[in-house]
Amino acid sequence: MHLAILVTNTDLSDFARSHPLDGEKFTKMVQTVRPDWECSVFLVHQNEFPATLEGFDGLIITGSPASVHDPETWVARLLDVIRTTDLPIYGACYGHQAIALALGGKVEANPHGWSFGLEHCRITDPQPWMSKLGEQYRQFAAHKEQVTALPPKARIIAKADGVPCAGFAIDNRIYTSQNHPEMTADFFKALVDEFRDALGPEVAAKAKSSMKQTDDNLAYSHSIAAFFEQAVN
Repeated sequence: MHLAILVTNTDLSDFARSHPLDGEKFTKMVQTVRPDWECSVFLVHQNEFPATLEGFDGLIITGSPASVHDPETWVARLLDVIRTTDLPIYGACYGHQAIALALGGKVEANPHGWSFGLEHCRITDPQPWMSKLGEQYRQFAAHKEQVTALPPKARIIAKADGVPCAGFAIDNRIYTSQNHPEMTADFFKALVDEFRDALGPEVAAKAKSSMKQTDDNLAYSHSIAAFFEQAVN
């Protein structure tokens, strides 16, 4: 299996560079459960796109502090890739929102502000590739926008408190999460510390408190791999 990881993360701060960047994070996530899979990283936020998608089996679109409504040319180009490819796509956070917008859905500001912390997601429409997750899972959330209207044929597969669409699917070709399966607990703790002032004391304290529980990243990574396997078979 050969996946193209389309990196949308525009954060090039000293903090970001002091940790593994998203291309590395997602590659590690995939290869933890499928060591023999190949991942090629493209910095689409810098207008670095694959010359062709021929030879790839699927796409992963990462998270970003950018908005899917930003006017930059790379955003429009990414949305066009989503609309025109026949490859299966997995999207996380920004990727989740970009897929929704590209295919006819709507993305708007969270009415309650930040969703930030280890979020408890309830599976409402389990898909075959999600069998290792059971009825619920925990993932790190960091977003101020969310999907408020689904594209045609999409169905919500997970919800969380204050997040009516924590993930959606379209047939067996699209799989998304509003959250960040690539983030580790150590990275997220550092992220909360770094952005404490921007988040405000209440949001930061709630995020720290949520981390008393453990994430379900490993089981969720298996679901991503199973999604691509069923899509190409």
